Amino acid sequence: MATLKEGDKAPDFTAKDQNGKTVSLADFKGKNVILYFYPKDDTPGCTAEACSFRDNYQSMLSKGFQVIGVSTDNEKSHKKFETKYNLPFPLIADTDKSIVEAYGVWGEKNMFGRKYMGTIRKTFLINAAGIIDEIINKVDTENSSQQVIDLLQ
Repeated sequence: MATLKEGDKAPDFTAKDQNGKTVSLADFKGKNVILYFYPKDDTPGCTAEACSFRDNYQSMLSKGFQVIGVSTDNEKSHKKFETKYNLPFPLIADTDKSIVEAYGVWGEKNMFGRKYMGTIRKTFLINAAGIIDEIINKVDTENSSQQVIDLLQ
């Protein structure tokens, strides 16, 4: 599993979003990107996180950032999630887990004493040159966009 750190080049990826459109990180060359990884569509923490980015989306755009969400759910699940919560940004379907592995966010988790493999919630701020400027390891789901805004100031 990759261990990325601030100052590293962000791994490129190509996958489908909730609309079946092919999206690559390279598509955003010259733009700043908020790339956030979340475990599962339409669960309480993931919904709070997505809605936080939705509610502050215009502010992120005005600061020159594009928001992209990634989980291992499929396109259909992402489309339902996007529609239900009116999410204005791409949700990448990483069904083969290649992106979560490249970013080092696929790992062992523990819930109620049960260990399993899953997506570790993490946010990467990637600059226009494709370099990781910041990594948020402890994401506050309800205030995820504010965590990003605080780092940008």
